[in-house]
Amino acid sequence: MVDIYVARSSDVKVNGKTIEGLQSIELKVVRPQTSIGQIGTNERIAVEDGLLTVTGKLKVISTCPTLDELLTKPMEEAQFQLVVTLKRGDKTYVLAFDECYLEDKTLELAANGVAVSTYTFTATRMRKGE
Repeated sequence: MVDIYVARSSDVKVNGKTIEGLQSIELKVVRPQTSIGQIGTNERIAVEDGLLTVTGKLKVISTCPTLDELLTKPMEEAQFQLVVTLKRGDKTYVLAFDECYLEDKTLELAANGVAVSTYTFTATRMRKGE
């Protein structure tokens, strides 16, 4: 049976601080592959994998002071850890993203709406946390 996690019960933390006003998180993990062909045929005989990349976006109502501060720090001080804890009742699933860096921030304010900041990040790895 599939576990269905609820956004209202889940949380996302940057360096141990909960991101207030989080509206959504998007994650993308890409494992590029190169097919190795056999000489004299049109069939693949092997697959070589490339660099695993992990990217994501955090959408926050208004702004997030914790992330804004990281944007202005020098690269050697801007690294952070992101921990996503998905919950439903007594079931919990934790994803940890290590050695994260912010790439950019966009701010959108639509007529009759609220400001929404989108923070794009990269991570060295994604792993199941505790």
